[in-house]
Amino acid sequence: MLNYRLKNYFFLLTFLLASISVFSQITPERKKIRKKPSTESLRAGTFIDVNVPPYAASNYSPEQLVKEILINGGSTCTTANVTNVTVSPNHAADNDNRFWGYFNKGTATFPFTDGIVLTTGHAKEAGNSFIGLLGKTIGTGSDPDLVAATNPTVELKDAVALEFDFVPNSTQVKFNYIFASEEYDSDYPCTGGYSDAFALLLKKVGDPTYTNLAVLPGSAGPVSATNIVPAGNGFSCGPINEVYFGGMNNPHVGFNYYGKTVPLTAIADVIPGQTYHFKMVLADAKDNGHDSAVFLEGGSFDIGIKIVDETGVGLPGTINMCDNTPKSLKAQLATIPGMTFQWYKDGVLIPGATNAIYVATQPGVYTIKVMIPGNQCPGEATIKIIGGTSPTVQNAVLKLCTTPTLSTFDLLAAQSMISTTPNSIFRFYLNQADAQAQNNSYIPNLTNYNGTDGQVLYVLVSNGAFCSKIATLTLRKEETPIVKLNAAKLKICVGESVLLTASGGVTYEWSDNPTTGGIRTVSPTKTTTYIVYAIGAQGCKSLQPAQVTIEVVPAIVSTLKGGHICQGDRILLDAGSGPGYTYEWSTGQTSQTITVDKPGEYKVTISNGVCSKEFKTDVIKAVIPEVTNVDYNDKGTIVLTASNPSNGILEYSIDNGITWQSSNVFTNVPKNKVITIRVRVKYTSCEGYLEFFTFVMKNVITPNGDNINDIIDFRGVSGYKDFSGKVFDRYGKEVFKAEKIRPYWDGYFQGKRLPTASYWYQITYEDPASKLLTVKTGWILLKNIE
Repeated sequence: MLNYRLKNYFFLLTFLLASISVFSQITPERKKIRKKPSTESLRAGTFIDVNVPPYAASNYSPEQLVKEILINGGSTCTTANVTNVTVSPNHAADNDNRFWGYFNKGTATFPFTDGIVLTTGHAKEAGNSFIGLLGKTIGTGSDPDLVAATNPTVELKDAVALEFDFVPNSTQVKFNYIFASEEYDSDYPCTGGYSDAFALLLKKVGDPTYTNLAVLPGSAGPVSATNIVPAGNGFSCGPINEVYFGGMNNPHVGFNYYGKTVPLTAIADVIPGQTYHFKMVLADAKDNGHDSAVFLEGGSFDIGIKIVDETGVGLPGTINMCDNTPKSLKAQLATIPGMTFQWYKDGVLIPGATNAIYVATQPGVYTIKVMIPGNQCPGEATIKIIGGTSPTVQNAVLKLCTTPTLSTFDLLAAQSMISTTPNSIFRFYLNQADAQAQNNSYIPNLTNYNGTDGQVLYVLVSNGAFCSKIATLTLRKEETPIVKLNAAKLKICVGESVLLTASGGVTYEWSDNPTTGGIRTVSPTKTTTYIVYAIGAQGCKSLQPAQVTIEVVPAIVSTLKGGHICQGDRILLDAGSGPGYTYEWSTGQTSQTITVDKPGEYKVTISNGVCSKEFKTDVIKAVIPEVTNVDYNDKGTIVLTASNPSNGILEYSIDNGITWQSSNVFTNVPKNKVITIRVRVKYTSCEGYLEFFTFVMKNVITPNGDNINDIIDFRGVSGYKDFSGKVFDRYGKEVFKAEKIRPYWDGYFQGKRLPTASYWYQITYEDPASKLLTVKTGWILLKNIE
């Protein structure tokens, strides 16, 4: 059943009296379902405040609202850049039922703190308290600019608009807004063609056409209840651009509309210094029954100074600074003669910072204030820089030596190589673009990553906030080598060398030598074990070493010693014994010892099963040595000198060969005795022979017949060749001459006893050993007792 809402009593009267043809000209209105108040909607302070005390802005004119709320955010400064502010219809500020006004969220939950609201009904009904049904009519018709911008398919009613001119100081204008509507009721966004029209129109003064800024990003269409539809809620066509839907108002709190969008931003590029005309307009579609509203955020209409970077790209209100990296801040606005600049940090003036550009090197809140001649207050823009410290990073290489049980990388092991900054957060990416974007395309499983040799990963290391650095991690992967070691032989003789050959690696690590080659020639002097690891091209080391023991067989030694032999002698040659020794003589014999009877060189080759060595010795024909000198003194010491033609070892004897000694010096040899001297080549029968008289002249004789010192006896030497023995008195008179028949002197001369006195003697003979003439002289004391 249709429910008709009549605009006034005139139409009611007409309805009662009119014919069916007249009735057919009246537009039927949709039936509205009355909302029942909830406990929450009846609670005080749950709705926004609209056009009510104690807010001074509730009594502002449209011009005041635009300049001081929409543009200046409630500051006391005015701007000369906004003019010609109008509303249509021209509801005055004291009209309680005006369609425009000031809102403040008060204690309610609403995205904007305050701002301007425009509705197709009465602005005060947008909030303040629960209203079950909206639908107050404004009484206006359509709007040609709105029709041109939105191309509606139905008749528009209750059109309202807010318009003004402004001159931007920067290259962009933007503001924030929320569209709310009662059209989010039943299935109206999807059926019946009910779509309240809404546009944010902008054009340069003098241009013929507007640009509608009330459009969704990415060419997603206009902002309207039929183009932003959530899923469910009885809407048969949803979802449509649901990401921009801010929620159904159920229970009915905060404001008196069924649904709203999320906060949206209208943005347009402009030319600084040019005059632009802005028109915000909305209207009901088809009937007056369901109102819509637009909430403009206070202070969000930005037509002034912007802070951009060194390339002219606009900066957001908050940016990050890592490691105090200098950041260039530039005030972007139209140049006006006489304008001045001043930068502030944390509200404190920065001395000397009076240019449009300032390079910030520390975190803080930076404000640029620009004084434009003719303005009461400086234009300003603020940006907040949040500081942070980046982790210290370095590129790293992670090596994996695969085994049959290990084939994947543990990327966690690389973290300490890349950064040691405490509490760092690591993310590993396959490509640099993802790492720079810091997206979620990072490697999830770090402990079991199947990477390839030479692969480069990009590691994003962050401090847990916004500061980060990227390092590269190069993966090195190779199979763990297995080493082998071969020796040309395992037993060698002392002094020999052996070739060792290692295989399985590119380089090698020896336990006893810094060399890295796989082939070595070693010359151990004792049994030695050689150990080697194989190293792969990527530096992987064999898990187990290879080893070989080279046994050094002890050196073959021999006691072989030759000697001298005389004709008919035999000599024993002994090669000496040792472990495993075998013998091969030059004579063909194979025993350890041989006996030979001929002079010459004799050789023997001794082997022990591994080594062999030749030894040789000489058997020399001995020549009989001869005594060539005998030196005897009256102290009983005799020194022998003998020839040694065959250069053998001589032995001496003075007891006719009974005892022998290697020394040629004898002591305690009795005087005036014949001794038999023998000299021989040791171990031979070759002996030299000599009899020698140990002649010592007595110095005193007493020829008294007692047979004690009665004579001077020359018999021991009288038989020597060329013997001559004489005695003289002190005057030189010969008193005795030894003869063979009388080789002694008894103190007589010519039969007469000579007187006691000192006499001089002289003995001459050829020494039987040296064959040299020997002359001995001295004094004799003759004592004759009368």
